[in-house]
Amino acid sequence: MESAGHGHGHGHGHWTRLRHALKPHSHESAELVDDTLEASRSGMRALWLSFAGLLATAVAQLVVVGFTGSVALLGDTLHNFADALTAVPLAVAFLLARRQATRRFTHGLGRAEDLAGLVILVVMAGSAALAGYEAIDRLLNPRPITGAGWVALAGVIGFVGNELVARFRIRVGRQIGSAALVADGLHARTDGFASLAVVLAAGGALVGWTWADPVVGLLITVAIVLVLRDAAREVFGRLLDAVDPHLVDDAEHALAETPGVLGVDVIRLRWIGHTLAAEAEVSVDPGRTLAEAHGIAHTAEQRMATALPRLARALIHAHPARDVNVVPAGVKEA
Repeated sequence: MESAGHGHGHGHGHWTRLRHALKPHSHESAELVDDTLEASRSGMRALWLSFAGLLATAVAQLVVVGFTGSVALLGDTLHNFADALTAVPLAVAFLLARRQATRRFTHGLGRAEDLAGLVILVVMAGSAALAGYEAIDRLLNPRPITGAGWVALAGVIGFVGNELVARFRIRVGRQIGSAALVADGLHARTDGFASLAVVLAAGGALVGWTWADPVVGLLITVAIVLVLRDAAREVFGRLLDAVDPHLVDDAEHALAETPGVLGVDVIRLRWIGHTLAAEAEVSVDPGRTLAEAHGIAHTAEQRMATALPRLARALIHAHPARDVNVVPAGVKEA
């Protein structure tokens, strides 16, 4: 963003350029704002399409429950209905993220996605607790499964439906940088395993293995807990401003390779929703003019935006190097 004073006379334009050069350079282009809105739209599409898929899966299972009376399948069906509803907090978060920043919320409301991620973690934990309880109850109080063939078919439908939803949500979540949507996709994957457990339990019932249902249920509970751990690491990492180290490496390399940059002293990245914000301090030759230092910061900003596609805003501060003979960052001394 160059000076706006070029059309108001040479003197005023020179002062405006000087004043602008004294400030750290920030990057927040209209193109990146459009990218942010498009990411939000992609997230909303993923939510509603996957919601429809899970709802259709649950309805199909409910039909089978109606004429088989399977308690296990009923539990899986109710679980899928509940999982479809996890789209609601995420949809609210995506809508909040579209709001413009205000004087109170100066970064906007993108972090609402992290709060939605916490809601999803609570639902996942509840699913694990319920699955474990049902498995132990079945182990202590065995009950026969009627219409095992139909129950197995409904379990397959549940597994396929959840796996399709999981892949879709995880793929879109990674594309737009939404940890909450990825966590919800992982949640759907665990629910698919729970549906698969219904198939295995039905198969055990066909051959007379009454213990198969509770044992498989316990194994699936362990699987849900393991996926919950991975999802919690990602969601809580976002809450604590964790980023993938390779993003820092890419940003540091882009800054270090900028002509005129003698060193990269500080670089900070954080996720705000599914966009990145960056702050960096770079060293330049103290003999440079303010206008030249500003130009270097502007070029560094553009290079970092190219290296980090999800970057929405950047603040680059150029300051005089303490030692004019400092070796540029990334270059080894002979």
